[in-house]
Amino acid sequence: MTDLPWLTILGVVPLVGAAVLMALPRRQELLAKQVALLTSLVVLVLTIVMCAAFVPAGDRFQFVQAYDWIPAFGVQYAVGVDGIALVLIALIAVLVPVVVLASWHDADAVHVEQLPVRGTTSAPVATATAGSGASSVRVGGGTAVLDPPVATPPPPPADPPRRGSVRSFFALLLVLETMMIGVFAATDVFLFYVFFEAMLIPMYFIIGSYGGPRRSYAAVKFLLYSLFGGLLMLAAVIGLYVVSAGQGEGTFAFEQLVGLEMSTGVEIALFSGFFIAFAIKAPLFPFHTWLPDAGAEAPVGGAVLLVGILDKVGTFGFLRYCLPLFPEASRILGPYVIVLCVIGILYGALLAMGQRDLKRLISYTSISHFGFIALGVFAFTSQSQTGAVLYMVNHGLSTGALFLVVGFLIARGRSRLTEDYSGVANVAPVLGGTFLVAGLSALALPGLSTFVSEFLVLLGTYSRYPVAAVLAAIGVILAALYILLMYQRTMQGPLRLPAGIGDRIPDLRLREVLAVAPLLALMVFLGFYPKPLTDVITPAVDATMLDAGFTDPAPTQGNGAPAAAPTR
Repeated sequence: MTDLPWLTILGVVPLVGAAVLMALPRRQELLAKQVALLTSLVVLVLTIVMCAAFVPAGDRFQFVQAYDWIPAFGVQYAVGVDGIALVLIALIAVLVPVVVLASWHDADAVHVEQLPVRGTTSAPVATATAGSGASSVRVGGGTAVLDPPVATPPPPPADPPRRGSVRSFFALLLVLETMMIGVFAATDVFLFYVFFEAMLIPMYFIIGSYGGPRRSYAAVKFLLYSLFGGLLMLAAVIGLYVVSAGQGEGTFAFEQLVGLEMSTGVEIALFSGFFIAFAIKAPLFPFHTWLPDAGAEAPVGGAVLLVGILDKVGTFGFLRYCLPLFPEASRILGPYVIVLCVIGILYGALLAMGQRDLKRLISYTSISHFGFIALGVFAFTSQSQTGAVLYMVNHGLSTGALFLVVGFLIARGRSRLTEDYSGVANVAPVLGGTFLVAGLSALALPGLSTFVSEFLVLLGTYSRYPVAAVLAAIGVILAALYILLMYQRTMQGPLRLPAGIGDRIPDLRLREVLAVAPLLALMVFLGFYPKPLTDVITPAVDATMLDAGFTDPAPTQGNGAPAAAPTR
């Protein structure tokens, strides 16, 4: 069974599903949704079978395929997975059917998730006529002007709502699934770059065609930031090829690039090209500014995949490429990256506490979480890196669930503002309970999956950078504040709902429960029993540490002084 081209099959199946969707008649909307769900479930089943065939104690890269693609430049279609890539591909396979099910009606009649109307007292729901392009909206019996005072820079204008194609929406999700699988499976650096750039396109259209009132602005900002980082990485990829050609035959094969001899200056320059591209994608402070806009304006399903999967390409790239390919540069620049990580943890948490928009709030929490993940990677210990990989998976589960539940709430109340809700759990207890569990996982409550990964990151970091670990631990306290405050304000207290929807709000429907239930179940299961993941991740982390020439700090003695810098 290990001889089957598993990774190619996993990449092709969603493309076939997308092609079938686009061949369907435009009005066959229900059939298009069913085909998308069936395709994503087929990928999930195939992924489970592939994971069962993976041998943690076997070769580092398994299910390997390598075929010449552009022989003149040494480019290959080369794929394979180690334990790190395997668990992230498994996360993709879990999240995509969840997103398809949760987004069942998101493209039926594309609506604008409205922001508060400036000049009104109760932030009512604003409506506009498609194609009007007006800068004012009708509220009740009067007209409210959206233009802010002259002293405040005006935000980009809201895009007019319009109807989108259901089959196109779900086809984009399936194409995105293929690109995400490819970027984690690639073992040729040029092929990795191709998938790295290609996955931007479906996400750009998902945000730009099906997102909120500022979808065009958010989509363009997301694309421009990512393309800028991609250009820097392309220059570094070419530089790697030139260095390899100077020492023999030019290649893009990852395993042949590990151990290349290069001067410290060249290594730092190439490291910087990869690092900035991955820091933008992650996003790591101060390269994060695109995420709050993209996360807030993306449709909920798109936001789940954006934060749950696409952003993990950045932290995956740190671990897979930056450390093994540029070990000396990683050792020199690692302490500076640690500083950025700690700033990001605290900065993202503090800004999350001040957000009124629910989706922006969750986006800022992710900036804080990605600081933890990057901290684990650049602490250069096996514990912290195992925790970082585990954190990638658990963050996808917890934040994915949180985005889904918030999306369900917004779909009912037609408002993204926290002050428009209060006491929702009184009339929608299942929604409130789901919100609570997802939130508790996001703040790393013991017994839920995120706690294990956060604990490993802090434990591994403390053995080498104790000050950074202590400061990062403050982020845990801040996480409890912004999550519990959000829950308390929206779910507890006297009932208050947005104007115009009455005093009732429907509880979760069966489809919505089925969408979010697998994520909650995995959070609980992995919170008590993370061994199935750690057994797969640890050998891959050990191989990465060996490639990079790093070792764990020696145990402290007597004075308790920790090892200050990684050794090679």
